[in-house]
Amino acid sequence: MSPRPKVGLELSAILDTAGEIADHQGMSEVTLANLAKKLGIRPPSLYNHFDGLPGLRKKLAIHGIDQLYEELAAAANGAAGTEAVLAMSKAYVNFARKHPGIYDATLLAPNPEDEEVQEAGGKIVDLSVRVLQSYHLQGEQALHTVRGLRSILHGFAALEQKGGFKMKLDLDDSLNIIIQAFLKGMESSN
Repeated sequence: MSPRPKVGLELSAILDTAGEIADHQGMSEVTLANLAKKLGIRPPSLYNHFDGLPGLRKKLAIHGIDQLYEELAAAANGAAGTEAVLAMSKAYVNFARKHPGIYDATLLAPNPEDEEVQEAGGKIVDLSVRVLQSYHLQGEQALHTVRGLRSILHGFAALEQKGGFKMKLDLDDSLNIIIQAFLKGMESSN
């Protein structure tokens, strides 16, 4: 029988607080002790919600993936073709800008083969495949294209986070040019 959570201490509030720590101090500072201190509770109370630090990191990863999905879905809503891909791409990079720690958490899930982590990430893959439908991609070709797009977006976000773009060029313009070039290359390979 699993322990009952403390009344008034919702998992979503705990994860939001863990996300704040990650965004402002980095994932290495997301510890049970730091989280409990910020919440004003004793660390053992957190075990009512997850199994230690690995459980916290897994739940934070899923929470972050869910947030990323919501941002991507909202950006792509009502758009189609290139416009949808560009909107979703910008939303992806903006999420990493706005939530650098939570974004890191999405990449650091303790076991990326975990069923819950896969289910959360699968929603993003499915959304990406739907957004790319206007390019008439099928099966593995669609999944390879989603991998390519994710690689570009993650690389761009990671380089930006590490200060890799110091030239006085608009970053969103660069992202737009890169995504359009990717889409044109994809079209020419069909």
